[in-house]
Amino acid sequence: MRALDLDYMLGLVPVILGYVPLTLFMAGAGMVLALILGALLAVERVAKVPVLDWFVVLFISFFRGTPLLVQLFLFYFGLPQILPALTQIDGVTAAIMGLTLHFSAYMAESIRAAIVGVDRSQWEAAQSIGMTQGQMMWRIILPQAARVAAPTLVNYFIDMIKGTSLAFTLGVTEMMGAAQKEAAGSFLYFEAFLVVAIIYWVIVEVLSQGQKRLETYLNKAFVR
Repeated sequence: MRALDLDYMLGLVPVILGYVPLTLFMAGAGMVLALILGALLAVERVAKVPVLDWFVVLFISFFRGTPLLVQLFLFYFGLPQILPALTQIDGVTAAIMGLTLHFSAYMAESIRAAIVGVDRSQWEAAQSIGMTQGQMMWRIILPQAARVAAPTLVNYFIDMIKGTSLAFTLGVTEMMGAAQKEAAGSFLYFEAFLVVAIIYWVIVEVLSQGQKRLETYLNKAFVR
C-alpha cells in the first residue's frame, strides 16, 4: 500500500480551483432559470389550466423520473439529430439546459406544496379587497410560500452544484473534468479525485452555512 502523494495533491488544488467559476456559473445559471420555470409550473399546477395541466404533469413526471445523465445526453447528443438548429450547441449550454429542466421539475413540486400550504384565509382576504388572481399570487401568496420553500430550494442548488460534475461527460472541462484529465496524465487517480471531492465538500459546507443563516433570518422575519 503506497502513501498519498501530498505534494501532488497540493499542486493540484490551484488547478482545480481555476475551474470553480465555471462550475458555479453553470449551477447559478441553472438555478435562476430552474427557479423561474419551477415557479411558473407550480402556479399552473395550482391553477390547473385545462389541457396545459396535462402537459405540465407529464413534464414533471418525465424529468423527475429519468436520470440527469440521460437527460444531458438527450440534449447534447440526441436533440441535434432531430433539430438540426441545435447542432451548434456546446457542452456548457447543454449542461445548463439539462440542469434547468431537471431541477425545475423538483422545484415546481416544492413551490406548489408551499403555495398550497398558505392559509386559506390569506386567499379569501385578498379576494375580499378585489385583487385579481395575478395580484393575489404575486403580492400575497408567493412571498409567504417563498419563506417555506427557500430552505428546500437551497438544497436543490447544492444538488445542482454537485450535478455539474456530470458536465465533463459532454466534454466540458469543469472541476471534475479537470481532475479526470490530471489523473489521466499522472495515474494518481485517488489523489486527484480526493482533491476534487474535498473542494466540492468545502463549497457545499459554505452553502449549508448560508442556508442555516437564511432559515434563521426568514423565521425571525415571520415571527415579527
